Amino acid sequence: MPTSLLCNLADIANPGARGFELETGNGIASLFIVRHEEKVFAYQNRCPHTGIGLEWQPDQFLDMENNFIQCATHGALFTLEKGYCVRGPCVGQSLVSVPLSVSAAGDIQVTDTKNLQEVMS
Repeated sequence: MPTSLLCNLADIANPGARGFELETGNGIASLFIVRHEEKVFAYQNRCPHTGIGLEWQPDQFLDMENNFIQCATHGALFTLEKGYCVRGPCVGQSLVSVPLSVSAAGDIQVTDTKNLQEVMS
């Protein structure tokens, strides 16, 4: 299964997040990576409530305290580790996780693009 190199771990603030657009073979998918302490998590950039992107500004996916992923449209809060909504109109729903790997050199790659949804037109 082919992988898609996104960036190096050093390219993401800790804590922080960074958005990406990835060619999937069927179109462009929008996703983001969250870095918190020694862990990284990746999610599709789609709010489960409305299907739109989450960020306030480019790469601004986290709340002011960097404790939650926050939707810019309606303020929903999602856990960093699981993408589970704990506040807002989509409570109980989750962001769609994107499988990734981090090499010993810190290179971050998406390991499976087959289930990524393309950006809405």
